[in-house]
Amino acid sequence: MKKQLVVVTGGSGFIAVHIILQLLQQGYAVRTTVRSLKKVALIHQMLTTGGVSDFTDLEVVSADLTSNQNWDQVMQGATYVMQVASPTPTLNFKNEDEMIRPAVDGVLRVLKAARNANVKRVVLTSAYGAIFAGHPNRTTPYTEADWSDLSAKNIHPYQKSKTLSEQAAWEFIQKDGRGLELASVNPVGVMGPVLANDYSHSNIQIEDLLTGKIKSVPKVDSGYVDVRDVASLHLLAMTQPQAKGERFLATTGETLSMLDVAAILRAHFPAFANQLPTKELPNIAVKVAAMTKPYLKMVAGLVGTYAETSNHKAVTELDWHPRSAATAIIATAQSMIDLGIVTAPKRQ
Repeated sequence: MKKQLVVVTGGSGFIAVHIILQLLQQGYAVRTTVRSLKKVALIHQMLTTGGVSDFTDLEVVSADLTSNQNWDQVMQGATYVMQVASPTPTLNFKNEDEMIRPAVDGVLRVLKAARNANVKRVVLTSAYGAIFAGHPNRTTPYTEADWSDLSAKNIHPYQKSKTLSEQAAWEFIQKDGRGLELASVNPVGVMGPVLANDYSHSNIQIEDLLTGKIKSVPKVDSGYVDVRDVASLHLLAMTQPQAKGERFLATTGETLSMLDVAAILRAHFPAFANQLPTKELPNIAVKVAAMTKPYLKMVAGLVGTYAETSNHKAVTELDWHPRSAATAIIATAQSMIDLGIVTAPKRQ
């Protein structure tokens, strides 16, 4: 029997490669896109680290979200599409359209090609950023019913890009989908095992904490979720009939401060204890620093904000059961130690 083909966009990405791992382990054929075929060796290396070394059912092809080229061929014969790729957030953008336009256009490009190839369902990797931004006086956990309020002041262009691209996807399905199904997965901070020294911005936080780069942490609360559970939620959203037309918040439902994260690392990796911060920065210090350091702008917008989330929908409707946030954080650190990305400081 011919295996069902799933297209996964952006195959070298942290979430995408874990999705590919689980698809191959569950007997699907996978065709994944990369901007450059130079990434093939990296994808094979990460999958091997993750436990898959037979690439018979994996095809890697070149396609870029910013160009129409190849997308029609990419979709040929596919039953499902995981639209994971996203233009990487540039920190030194001149205007926010540099982030927003490619994100919106890229999603629409994939949806059009999927519809034209009679794909059954697309699962869109959206983000918590499309849910929580612009709600200053929140007191109840965020759910899938929430959308970021883009009329609010000081919303980071990355959050705008995630919100507008997801909204564009739902609008396309409604007006031009012609029966194409859509589900979205909106993860909070994604942790879990890195499979090579190429990983997402949320993991860099763990590397910076372990290596002592961060002396004091901003007062930022966040939800965390393991990448393996984000991947399994994508597969549930792809296959379960009841996921059609629905959004799913990928969160453990726990909220941790950055100091909590440091404490988890200290308890499990005592060799790094002296590198890990024990103090929080005053909010005003973070905001002042962000005026001259663009990479702090997103963090500055999050200090002191409410960040509780609920996973009730994914748990009850899709029978999804994520690992704890601590497990995800420990797995990130352990994988970085195992791969030699971080090394314990020498004893004095």
